[in-house]
Amino acid sequence: MARMTAARAAVEILKREGVTDAFGVPGAAINPFYAALKASGGLTHTLARHVEGASHMAEGYTRTRPGNIGLCVGTSGPAGTDMITGLYSASGDSIPILCVTGQAPTAVIHKEDFQAVDIAAIAAPVTKMAVTVLEAAQVPGVFQQAFHLMRSGRPGPVLIDLPIDVQLTEIEFDPDTYEPLPVYKPAATRAQIEKALGMLGAAERPLIVAGGGVINADAAAELAEFAELTGVPVVPTLMGWGALPDDHPLNAGMVGLQTSHRYGNATFLESDFVLGIGNRWANRHTGKLDVYTAGRTFVHVDVEPTQIGRIFAPDYGIASDARAALKLFVEVAKELKGAGALPDRSAWAAAAQRKKATLQRRTHFDDIPIKPQRVYEEMNKAFGPETRYVSTIGLSQIAGAQLLHVHRPRHWINCGQAGPLGWTVPAALGVAKADPEARVVALSGDYDFQFMLEELAVGAQHKIPYVHVLVNNAYLGLIRQAQRAFHIDFQVNLEFENINSPELGGYGVDHVKVAEGLGCKAIRVTGPGELGAAFEQAKKLAAEFRVPVVVEAILERVTNISMSGTNDISAVVEFEELATEPGHAPTAIKPLEV
Repeated sequence: MARMTAARAAVEILKREGVTDAFGVPGAAINPFYAALKASGGLTHTLARHVEGASHMAEGYTRTRPGNIGLCVGTSGPAGTDMITGLYSASGDSIPILCVTGQAPTAVIHKEDFQAVDIAAIAAPVTKMAVTVLEAAQVPGVFQQAFHLMRSGRPGPVLIDLPIDVQLTEIEFDPDTYEPLPVYKPAATRAQIEKALGMLGAAERPLIVAGGGVINADAAAELAEFAELTGVPVVPTLMGWGALPDDHPLNAGMVGLQTSHRYGNATFLESDFVLGIGNRWANRHTGKLDVYTAGRTFVHVDVEPTQIGRIFAPDYGIASDARAALKLFVEVAKELKGAGALPDRSAWAAAAQRKKATLQRRTHFDDIPIKPQRVYEEMNKAFGPETRYVSTIGLSQIAGAQLLHVHRPRHWINCGQAGPLGWTVPAALGVAKADPEARVVALSGDYDFQFMLEELAVGAQHKIPYVHVLVNNAYLGLIRQAQRAFHIDFQVNLEFENINSPELGGYGVDHVKVAEGLGCKAIRVTGPGELGAAFEQAKKLAAEFRVPVVVEAILERVTNISMSGTNDISAVVEFEELATEPGHAPTAIKPLEV
């Protein structure tokens, strides 16, 4: 048997579980693990500037390709607590990442030793497993179990905390005979699928709601085949966006209070049956449940049995991995079609497409300062269907989801449930690291951008290029808009006279200087006619210098973005002019019909 330190055994297991990249920050209590990383080879390490940034890089990395598991590493104490936000984000969106932390020696963990904290207890609520390993011989089994848990059932993150003495202890371990544990995923039965299809067949105006579980299960092809067999329109959730291309004739648009389409909500409100696959019924998708559920029958398919009935009781629930369920849906639907037993849904699908062609928001404005809608119009022109968009939260993300187009799974990479400001920069770096040949375009408001902008230096140091579209109105825009209900505009304005950049005219932080100071390239745009050329220049600069390139658009200070103020998807307020002629929405997914 081979003899090696427990830290070396952990690294050998990482390689055999398919891990090739790590994101982290070394420190005294995790240095033995870093020594093993160096000695073993085979893993690329990207040095973050902040350990929270490392956790978000790991998230972006995982979300980019099926089977990826991002690894983030930090020392004891504050490194672990800083990564809690990343673990929470990954947990909320069912993203498997592995967080490895160092820890004080076992003998002094509970003696208030320097940077000794019970990180396993702190992380427990936002992980599938969080454990401090006290016996070196347990390290291989703990890592093996971690990968089994991350991949099984509803995916999610794991934290493994390694005291420094445990890392350094030699153990017997044979990496050549190591085998990953089998992955468990519940699978629907034929009887369950037949019952669900019977319920769908009895409906007049059915819809499929496709959630992030469809993308996590790599089941987009099966979803498209099932929709095409049955002729049933599909509503992707924000986390499921891209599971069916936006221009697919059965894509009915998104539904919700904020990141929704006018036509998506209108079609949903006319439906009488909803088959949810791999979705959570998140509150910003459903809004008021009495409005969302009224007059509709629901079937819910989810990999996590306890998710069924968590938000509301469906008429029928199936605990199943999305891909396993969709394969059976396709199989049974083919048989029904062959027997002539599938209803004709063409009129219903055509009605959804008519709404898509008529219920559009205006994007073409020539105002100076720039209206944000124009930014997304120009992005649609500049960035094609191969673009991987990355965003987290705020009016920038909400408007982007309303107006941008996504055509492929994992090409809208969005932090959904947690929505932490600052997520976008490090997540985009993780995405670009996972797919170096892709065009990665991040989208931020100024406050999200400022939260973790130091991570831009990671892109400069490690030559990780991407384009970051920064829409700057010097406001906490979403919170300002929410404060309208309280008749206040309080502590949300970010503008100030920058004595070093008077040309900004009160917009405060000079993001161009900051980005350049961190080793990146940056372009500022003040007029809508400059946007297209700026995006083209950004693509060229990213390719030439292999660094992040920031395109800052100076926006009008106040724009209220379409959303419901009453938690009701039937009452979304349209604050801006709607599209009434084709020139108002030239990049809409369908030409406007008037």
